[in-house]
Amino acid sequence: MATQTLHFKNRTIKGVIEVPGDKSISHRSIMFGAIANGKTRVRNFLRGQDCLSTWDCFQKLGVSITDQNQYLLIEGKGLDGLKEPTHILDVGNSGTTSRLLLGILAGRPFHSVLIGDESIAKRPMSRVTAPLRLMGAKIDGRMNGEYTPISIRGGELSSIQYQIPVASAQVKSSLLFAAMQASGVTELVEKGDTRDHTERMIQYFGGKLDKNGLTIRIEGSAELEGRDLVVPGDISSAAFFIAAAILSPNSELLIKNVGLNETRTGMITVLEKMGANIEIIPHSTDSFEPYGDILVRSSKLQGVEIGGDVIPKLIDEIPIIALLATQAEGRTTIKNAEELKVKETNRIDTVANELNKLGCQITPTNDGLLIDGVSKLSGGIVNSHGDHRIGMMLAIASLISEKSVHVQGTDAIDVSFPNFFQQLTSIMH
Repeated sequence: MATQTLHFKNRTIKGVIEVPGDKSISHRSIMFGAIANGKTRVRNFLRGQDCLSTWDCFQKLGVSITDQNQYLLIEGKGLDGLKEPTHILDVGNSGTTSRLLLGILAGRPFHSVLIGDESIAKRPMSRVTAPLRLMGAKIDGRMNGEYTPISIRGGELSSIQYQIPVASAQVKSSLLFAAMQASGVTELVEKGDTRDHTERMIQYFGGKLDKNGLTIRIEGSAELEGRDLVVPGDISSAAFFIAAAILSPNSELLIKNVGLNETRTGMITVLEKMGANIEIIPHSTDSFEPYGDILVRSSKLQGVEIGGDVIPKLIDEIPIIALLATQAEGRTTIKNAEELKVKETNRIDTVANELNKLGCQITPTNDGLLIDGVSKLSGGIVNSHGDHRIGMMLAIASLISEKSVHVQGTDAIDVSFPNFFQQLTSIMH
């Protein structure tokens, strides 16, 4: 387990950077390229461990994926081109890989087994396996398919009408992949708005769906065609540098070519409400995903209440928002964020425990956090618990800590941001 000793207090953040490609879109680019007919070229693909797990799984399913340096070349042969794997499909630490892959495999006429790491073995899968069974997939696994390892024998699927009980883009996407292979029209009703990368990519690759509010209707027997695409920068990765510039004195940072999908920009909305000096510069484009630049400067923040419909739009950014809230005047309340309990860690408890070790005043609740500012961070020994976003958040905490922050488990950061520390130190002055 790698440990970094960090102490960057009073450093100024200045410069122009780009962050790695969006993790959610990188996963999906391989999946859609694999099940489409013809070649797909993907530029700015995220070569983090999670996305490499997706790459590995689809190669085991018989898909040719080659690294051409400037782009990833995926040679798709349609859904029928997928082959029964001779080896177990190991999703590593990736919840996206496991859940979305189950939706694809549900309609394939062969047997597969999925496993993952220790963290994946604790993450709930019945939210996906239960509706896939309703469609006709034969699924077994630990605790009746609640946890990995999971065995799936796919085949002919029937369309369903289904109300998704949790606001989860992973569940929605898994069912959309299955629905593209089912007979008839599948109707899905979301509990709340979640990131819509899958819907956008279905349409970009030539599929058809109809979305009206929280209801999505999609016909089966979809035929997709390979496309070229550029993955925008990941706003969830940019979030840590946004926080670094806000927290550091006399700072100004321009982050270029970041994805600005409105289902992912909840953090920007919240930061503006907190008083952050942040400017969005959209690019005019006909790309399948909106993107642009983010200019951020040092800011004084005020505590706010965060909850309701904005939560799915910033669920991955809550750890770094919690750190920012420790430096905001007054109390910040985060609620309706129960989904944090089933991420790579229970992020509600982990965020509170680790930041409190540094001197923060955070109380975990059943569905969120109560954060009192302004806290003085005293330094100490903290742990990522194998969660990449917790690791990066704790690294940013070292910018405002009186003494060194010793972050254990920094190797987890490679899941989404392999050169995080190099990029962070490159903008310090």
